[in-house]
Amino acid sequence: MTKVTLTSHPFLLGFDQLEQLVERTAKSDIGGYPPYNIEQSAENTYRITLAVAGFSQDDLSITMENRQLVVRGRQNEETDTRVFLHRGIAARQFQRAFVLADNVEVAAASMENGLLHIDLTRAVPESIVKTIQIRKG
Repeated sequence: MTKVTLTSHPFLLGFDQLEQLVERTAKSDIGGYPPYNIEQSAENTYRITLAVAGFSQDDLSITMENRQLVVRGRQNEETDTRVFLHRGIAARQFQRAFVLADNVEVAAASMENGLLHIDLTRAVPESIVKTIQIRKG
């Protein structure tokens, strides 16, 4: 019995990596921390906003790894002698990954009021019409 996959349809020629992309995307969401929003600000621009309260710019890193936008946060462990009666503010490391399409690029990143903003742009491909000549057999 053959395995039926998403890319086995005859109209999806050349989309071999689509199934791998779907699997990678499903694995990239590992919990709900930190919370984030994704908004479309114009037809070809997007913004990812992560709530990173308590993290400084030095505690955060943003990288592109194989078409994945990866945001990592690491705080230095405080070694003071504070005694918490309640500790509800998260102070842990995190990694959040977003799979980007081939034509989506990171335009900028900024941080304000405990929110990390990552602006993305999608390049619009030129519409090309190509005529294919038919040779006589």
